Amino acid sequence: MCPDKQLTFQPIAGMENELLQVIDALPGLVWTALPSGQVDFLNRRWREYTGMSAETILQCWQDAIHPDDLPELLKRWSANLSSGEPQEMDARLRRFDGEYRWFLIRTRPVLDASGQLVKWCGLNTEIEDRRRIEALLAGETELLELVAAGRPMAVILEWFCRLVESVAPGCYCSIALLQPAGTHLEHGAAPSLPREFIDSIIDGPAESNPCASAALSNEQIIVSDLLSDPRWALCSWRQMALHHGIHACWSMPIVAASGKVTGVCSIHYDGRRRSAPLDQALIGQIARIASIAVERTQHDATLKRSEAFLAETRRLSSTGGFSKRVSTGEITWSEEVYRMFEFDAARPVTLELIRSRVHPEDRVSFDDMLERQQRGIDYEHEYRLLMPDQSVKYMHVVAHAIRDASGQCEYMAAIQDVTERRRSEAALIEARSELARVARASSFGVLTASIAHEVNQPLSGIITNASTCLRMLGAEPPNLEGARETARRTIRDGNRASEVIKRLRALFCKTDTTIENVDLNESIGEIVTLFRSELHRSGVTVQIDLAGNLPCVSGDRVQLQQVILNLLLNALEAMNGIDDRPRRLLVVTELDANDIVRVSVADTGAGFGIHEPARLFDAFYTTKPGGMGIGLSVSKSIIDNHGGQLWAIGNESGGATFSFSIPKQSKLRKDGNGGSAHWIAGVTDRQQSP
Repeated sequence: MCPDKQLTFQPIAGMENELLQVIDALPGLVWTALPSGQVDFLNRRWREYTGMSAETILQCWQDAIHPDDLPELLKRWSANLSSGEPQEMDARLRRFDGEYRWFLIRTRPVLDASGQLVKWCGLNTEIEDRRRIEALLAGETELLELVAAGRPMAVILEWFCRLVESVAPGCYCSIALLQPAGTHLEHGAAPSLPREFIDSIIDGPAESNPCASAALSNEQIIVSDLLSDPRWALCSWRQMALHHGIHACWSMPIVAASGKVTGVCSIHYDGRRRSAPLDQALIGQIARIASIAVERTQHDATLKRSEAFLAETRRLSSTGGFSKRVSTGEITWSEEVYRMFEFDAARPVTLELIRSRVHPEDRVSFDDMLERQQRGIDYEHEYRLLMPDQSVKYMHVVAHAIRDASGQCEYMAAIQDVTERRRSEAALIEARSELARVARASSFGVLTASIAHEVNQPLSGIITNASTCLRMLGAEPPNLEGARETARRTIRDGNRASEVIKRLRALFCKTDTTIENVDLNESIGEIVTLFRSELHRSGVTVQIDLAGNLPCVSGDRVQLQQVILNLLLNALEAMNGIDDRPRRLLVVTELDANDIVRVSVADTGAGFGIHEPARLFDAFYTTKPGGMGIGLSVSKSIIDNHGGQLWAIGNESGGATFSFSIPKQSKLRKDGNGGSAHWIAGVTDRQQSP
């Protein structure tokens, strides 16, 4: 756009040569204009920057302005002329090589002594680098917003590449990420580059291209002229780059705050391009922003994966978390806890609301837990929930007390729904009980002869006494006193037979678990009585050494008698076929210094191998031909449930000794099925109360 009036370039009237030299030396493009706005002077730097002659630039200076900026510039210049006020505006000017760069254009009016406008002075200062930095800073802010919004990595990296291309016109930006193994690159983003060129970058080793070399060596790689740079002369990447018109490549490693290289950011140019100091500053800024983009996005992705993993783990394990500030009673629940309690997540959590779900039988222990919270004690607690449909859930809580800087106590806790575990435990206990009954039934056949003897002996006495009684009553005169005594003996033998049958029924019938005080000396006597005939038939000598004043233990009489019976049967079978030494059976009870009641059964049988003790109590392991391998396993489960121990040792003179011990105040473990052995809620301190 040229003005109609033709002008020639003339210095301002009266301007001395020295002043003109100063103006030409100023670090900016200086110009002046008449009050009408017509430009009448441009300094040498103006002419050198644009590459236009003095005559052309005075007539057509508007041709140096970027077409997109010219309309707004002329509009503001016109307003400036009307107002007569100083003005500042930004516009892009075309350099002599055709590149447009941003300038800050300042105008100032020149007034004469009377205040009349006589001229306009202007100074154009290049602000290209400032604009780039401002654009990068604004881009960094927007990038952080994208990361905070949870946008995908691919979207964020592509946005970043376009930001770089906008602030550095003529370049093509690419980002490649370093794989976790740290040996190869993978594609990140390169919106303006062809895919086959990107593949040539990520598929090669460190020495194959500048991008891989920068990432794997953690050093900046500058290739100003690909044709003349010998480092890549033999690489296939070079041919691919030249094929797509790439002649320069600047690659910067992307380094996280920890110092770990996470990828590489590269800027590619069509022509040769050397990096100036200002370019290095730009490269550093770009690398820093790229580091933020990659690190924040990877961290966010890792956090989301961790949160998803944790949420799925909590869901699968039925575990939730909550916190409680003791001073205010403020409670915060996780989503999983709301699901467990079947409360609306929008409903405020209060102690009253929680307590309304607690099973009525467990509210006392629940209140005890709340009292412990007031003392800031770590605790574990189990209680039941009674749901609206009358179903029952079992909850297990582990809580840890922490204190803030002011000393206020807050609990961080995990709560788990253990309903299925309780049901499984109850089913396991039931299965073990059934297995124990089967084990008792399997021993019935072994005792058949003894049982028959124990029953037949009192029956024979009954028959004999009855016959004698009849003879005494038939005598003349009847012997009434003798008949009475005979009748009393008949009753005695009948009671003996009844007791035998009663003991057999108690031992072999299926009954509910009953906790009572059990005298182990008495239990051993009852079992040995049943066993007496079988021991005599097998040629076994029995020695019973029972401790006097042996305290009772708390447990199930039938289960403990089953253990004693099984140990005696095993001892008897172990001595079958032993002819080179006496067959002896020793049964001992004692109370040690720790109030532990111990029962030992020693035999002189075959014993067991050196490696067998560790396997003797495994289910279905047996050393006997035709054995089921469940007797000792069931016995161990029974003793374990009574809080005791069962073990075996070999005797030096042959045979083995099996022993079990039970605390004097043992407590039988209970199932979760209700009835005589029902589950009870409880609280356990994880540290001693003050």
